[in-house]
Amino acid sequence: METNKPSCCSVSRGSSEEASSSANIQLERFGAKHEESPNREAKSGMIYLSGGKFLMGTDDREGFPADGEGPVREVSIAPFYIDPCTVTNAEFKQFIDATGYKTEAEQFGWSFVFHLFVSEATGANVNNAAQQTPWWWAVEGADWAHPEGPDSNVEERLDHPVIHISWNDAMAYCKWAGKRLPTEAEWEFAARGGLVQKRYPWGDELKPDGKHMCNIWQGKFPVKNNKSDGYAGTAPVRSFEPNGYGLYNVSGNVWEWCADWFSPNYHLKENRENPVGPPAGDSRVLRGGSYLCHRSYCNRYRVAARSKNTPDSSTGNIGFRCAADA
Repeated sequence: METNKPSCCSVSRGSSEEASSSANIQLERFGAKHEESPNREAKSGMIYLSGGKFLMGTDDREGFPADGEGPVREVSIAPFYIDPCTVTNAEFKQFIDATGYKTEAEQFGWSFVFHLFVSEATGANVNNAAQQTPWWWAVEGADWAHPEGPDSNVEERLDHPVIHISWNDAMAYCKWAGKRLPTEAEWEFAARGGLVQKRYPWGDELKPDGKHMCNIWQGKFPVKNNKSDGYAGTAPVRSFEPNGYGLYNVSGNVWEWCADWFSPNYHLKENRENPVGPPAGDSRVLRGGSYLCHRSYCNRYRVAARSKNTPDSSTGNIGFRCAADA
């Protein structure tokens, strides 16, 4: 496996002081209003994990050492709660309706959409694509409520994960809901589902007995998706079997923001008891892979795989799930 191959799923917006400043102002305001959220007392719907020690990371030959996946190290995690699913369009709509929050995609006026999902009419107005990953088109009017541009909506996808969500947007939702983002270590502890050093949340085989276990790319990336797992884009959040702890879709479907700043080597010297990542950085951690991941290019749907993006970036395959203190 190449050690320096970029993620097919990752593309960054770049910095924008004006939009990020606006997001931070909103985040503070909605953090103060979290008691109004219908989810404020919803820990009963979350999964309680008692924590403990586990082996984090991987030395697997299929891994990407340059991403900081290894070495394998023992990490201790305190008890915490985590949602079984990523936040849905329906749940995010509750937040928007209650607060009037504007996501960063809405503030910028555009977001990144995978090229095969853009209609001919919308595509005629697309003038920019990511240079190193040209399958990502900058589509004006694309946001969480219009995932493929202004001529799309989420009315029939309310049980799908919300997408086009920046890290700042995810933080604003978490504060409103009285929750938080999981740390990267918490995320991996939960995603492993109690299994020790397995490649996927269900074991070492991608398709045990030929059965699809997650929503990733099948076919020739990035031009042909055979959809043999049943989905081209996002799948409903409770698709496929949950892992041993009851979490759904921790491999594939959408990338999930974590609380930590990203570093490929900070963990080599970091405290291994409830680690929280470096104190600063320019990108935040993403975990889990997405419907665009494919072994020939990205292969980051493995449970130890990591990616990153700037806190203001949004794409059609980035979402999040919430955690909470025990």
